[in-house]
Amino acid sequence: MELSKNDWKLFRERLPGWQERYMDKLTREYAEFLTDDRCQPSERFWTLNKRIREDRRKPGVQLELRKQNVVFDLAHLIADSAVSLDELDGFSEELQNMVRELSQKQV
Repeated sequence: MELSKNDWKLFRERLPGWQERYMDKLTREYAEFLTDDRCQPSERFWTLNKRIREDRRKPGVQLELRKQNVVFDLAHLIADSAVSLDELDGFSEELQNMVRELSQKQV
């Protein structure tokens, strides 16, 4: 699928906001975890360290912008709950359908 200029522009405009919102969600989860006194401080520290290493590779945190990967990137963002299908309004029907298909296959 050839990505339209409109879809590419819209993706670049929306991605920073989606990533900020996703990282805000992650930091809230981290804060909640760190205040859970059921675990030893060292266990919380090392568990959080591992989680941050894993999370920082997710597209909701860091993403190399490549036009040819937008469909896959959107599917990954949806799989990670960084973006919902409803937030694809404004994108072309073709792109939305491709992302929906990919998202269903990942489930």
